[in-house]
Amino acid sequence: MEYIIQILVAFIVINSILKISFWKLWQAALFGVLCAVFVVATCRFAILQSKTQLADFLRDVRVMQDAAVLLTIESILCIAFCFAMLRDGFDRGKRRKRLTALHCYPGLLLFPALFYVETQLVFAMPGVNFTSLSSALALALCIGIPSSACLAKRLYPERELRLEVHFLVGLFICITGLITTVNGNVTCTAMEAPLNVKALLSAVSLFVLAFFSGYFGNKLKWLVRQKKKKHQSIK
Repeated sequence: MEYIIQILVAFIVINSILKISFWKLWQAALFGVLCAVFVVATCRFAILQSKTQLADFLRDVRVMQDAAVLLTIESILCIAFCFAMLRDGFDRGKRRKRLTALHCYPGLLLFPALFYVETQLVFAMPGVNFTSLSSALALALCIGIPSSACLAKRLYPERELRLEVHFLVGLFICITGLITTVNGNVTCTAMEAPLNVKALLSAVSLFVLAFFSGYFGNKLKWLVRQKKKKHQSIK
């Protein structure tokens, strides 16, 4: 379980850096300073933690289920941002109305991930002054976050490719978060019941109706737009 948590923390950091790579350099630097302030401010709480206390906290099924909900919401926001950015490439006139909130959201799960990293550093270096350790981590964040964002832009200069990687990492975080909640326990047990053909047919009929309604509705909307463009070009 501990290895899964560490992998999850690493991908949360990577996902946040990918999101910040869509910002300007001064915005990434400002966010790096904010992360550094958070690390310095939580140094006292990180010192008070113990390995056994943190391990017991991560083994708690209820806590991990709550964390899975937060991870799922974070992944949904990430995926929504990716789709909104891709759609913005075809319709740039409504960008600010649709993308401002999603574009400014950096990923709040980065802060618990940084707290976890800080506690692990405290556990790994017991002889080092804790204040100096947190200050060194804060300095690394101030330099590392904007530098990593620039590196992500260099590695993936095309916006669409960076969005694809951002989408895949967000999806991986969601799946990994769901895996961490299982922990050998079954939340819902299957019940034995006879096959309800009527309910099954109703569900399939509803799906077919919704599918064709959306498909033909989109076609109709496209035809209306084409007619409007023709009338505007004639005028």
